[in-house]
Amino acid sequence: MTEYKQEFIEFMVEQNVLKFGDFTLKSGRRSPFFMNAGAYVTGEALQKLGEYYAKAIHEAYGDDFDVLFGPAYKGIPLSVATVMAYKRLYDKNISYSSNRKEIKDHGDVGIFLGSVIKPGDRVVIIEDVTTSGRSMEETVPIIRAVGDVNILGLMVSLDRMEKGKSDESALKEISKLYGFATNAIVNMAEVTEYLYGRKTGNGVIIDDDIKARIDAYYAEYGANA
Repeated sequence: MTEYKQEFIEFMVEQNVLKFGDFTLKSGRRSPFFMNAGAYVTGEALQKLGEYYAKAIHEAYGDDFDVLFGPAYKGIPLSVATVMAYKRLYDKNISYSSNRKEIKDHGDVGIFLGSVIKPGDRVVIIEDVTTSGRSMEETVPIIRAVGDVNILGLMVSLDRMEKGKSDESALKEISKLYGFATNAIVNMAEVTEYLYGRKTGNGVIIDDDIKARIDAYYAEYGANA
């Protein structure tokens, strides 16, 4: 595992973004872990988060693209933080774009916030975490309605590696449905492997009990490899 992935796992725990315990998800599943990207609230945290995303996107997609699209609302700060980090780390100017929930009909009209996507643009989509793929059902048509746009792929921060609508993960389902690559900064297998039995400032995050509950969760809800 690369160093930035290890640092990102520690960062999620430090920021109280990734928690372990007993949580009921929107899907109704009871999960031994929960991720809340809304806990990144400070300038320092968003700066670091943008750098982790930038490193992962650069590794997966290079820098031959024009626009980083962050679906409203959580995707807006993610895309802004990441394009700023991209400039710092790789001296590459990438534009950010997002969608409005309601189309503006005066002044700066249209559905796009930030850069207006144009035919010929190469786009990477950024999100926090994807468990069902529902956000892509709205996002992809908005981007492709422009015309000849090349969506290179999607980057999320954490791949939960659990079943989506089928026995495959939501990320794999998205890739098959829309025909572009999907990636994550880290996945839960990497998180579990790195944190299991490891002592941190808060003690051992994943002990034998939590590990057993994670294993049981994936025995029931884990996606096909």
